Amino acid sequence: MPMRRKILVLCAVLAALPAGPAVAQPRVVPEAREQIQLSFAPVVRRVAPAVVNVFTRRVQQVPGNPLFDDPFFRRFFGDQTPVGRPRERVQQSLGSGVLVAAGGTVLTNHHVVRGADQIRVVLADRREFDARLVRSDEHTDLAVLQIDPGGEALPHLELRDSDELEVGDLVLAIGNPFGVGQTVTSGIVSGLARTNVGISDYGFFIQTDAAINPGNSGGALVTLDGRLVGINTAIYSRTGGSVGIGFAIPANMVRTVLNGAASGGRVVRPWLGATGQSVTGDIAHSLGLPRPRGVLLNEVAAAGPAARAGLRVGDIVLEVGGREVDDPESLRFRFATAPTGGTVPVLYQRDGRQHSVSVAVLPPPEDPPRHLTLLDGRHPLAGAEVANLSPALAEEIGFTGPPRGVVITRVRAGSAAQRRGFEAGDVVVDLNGEPATTVQRLQRTVARGGSPWRITIRRGDQTLTANLGG
Repeated sequence: MPMRRKILVLCAVLAALPAGPAVAQPRVVPEAREQIQLSFAPVVRRVAPAVVNVFTRRVQQVPGNPLFDDPFFRRFFGDQTPVGRPRERVQQSLGSGVLVAAGGTVLTNHHVVRGADQIRVVLADRREFDARLVRSDEHTDLAVLQIDPGGEALPHLELRDSDELEVGDLVLAIGNPFGVGQTVTSGIVSGLARTNVGISDYGFFIQTDAAINPGNSGGALVTLDGRLVGINTAIYSRTGGSVGIGFAIPANMVRTVLNGAASGGRVVRPWLGATGQSVTGDIAHSLGLPRPRGVLLNEVAAAGPAARAGLRVGDIVLEVGGREVDDPESLRFRFATAPTGGTVPVLYQRDGRQHSVSVAVLPPPEDPPRHLTLLDGRHPLAGAEVANLSPALAEEIGFTGPPRGVVITRVRAGSAAQRRGFEAGDVVVDLNGEPATTVQRLQRTVARGGSPWRITIRRGDQTLTANLGG
């Protein structure tokens, strides 16, 4: 064998042998600060000026001391405290907020400003402004405030598409926990599309382990590109402090509320015209599905967008706008954040085959008209304010059941209806054997009288029937 060929064969054999122990790399002492610096400081410097403190003040009337109604005590204390006159008590609270426009638009939580008589916003540079409440949406737990910076452009955060987030992404939470001052914590996105949390009607949250504590409500959850991806709103805790489970409202829902506030009207969310239930393991097995997924439609309004697109009871909605939906809350969220006036693609399954349709994104109609009426007279519902339930009214009051029938919108204090335990949100199904399909029909039934009164109501998922006296 020629020498050159022998050398090539030897090299091939050596290459095929197992490698020996790796040579240890020498440890090098860093020679410059840049080689050891790893910090979120550049992001924090950019975003922190846009996070503000929100102080609220509320004056409550509390009953006077009943001792001063007794002449014996008044002999000793005189008339220093007016007899029977309620006293004023001032409640103050602290939360956080985020500037989202250079002109002074501030976003915070509804529960931070609920019932406030005065709202004051303090910027990161310690300047203070009186704030005007533009819009407060209880269903999403979001509120929009406006301050007047006198023509100055204020630092603010740009909203990011929250659907771009992935579990494991790094995030920063900024707020004022426990009133100690602006605080930054870091963490990751622990979960997405968290539902059944019980925080708001549109339960669809980003979960993070970035520390969130009391006072952080309304603060910013930002990604490392300095954009706002969520509004911190709640924590899961047994002690009141952070245990690494915090929740933020996604920026896509924030955008919907901001757009509604900018238009000058109330927040109007699109209406699908269908409701359903999560597909459980048993349902998936009975329908021949490989795994539980989607929302099984069990109610489809005859003239709603879903019905006009061809969806019907028994269909399983799998995706809305290219995003999976696995429970009624995520289905509501996907439609609530879709821009009205256009269409959204819906992927569904029927008879084992998948189909796609475009569903119109329309506001809920007020059909039938609500015909708001206060019931009076001698009957168990006296003092209840009732209305015809429509998709628009159901959205307005946060009613999630089928939007039909007569709903109680308010119960007067001390009325017969309150004494009998009726509550706002109860749907009157039947009175003395007469279906309560409209307010007018319920009024006619009440006018005929009857004792005892046999009444059936729907409260949440329960149907209750009782015999009541006049």
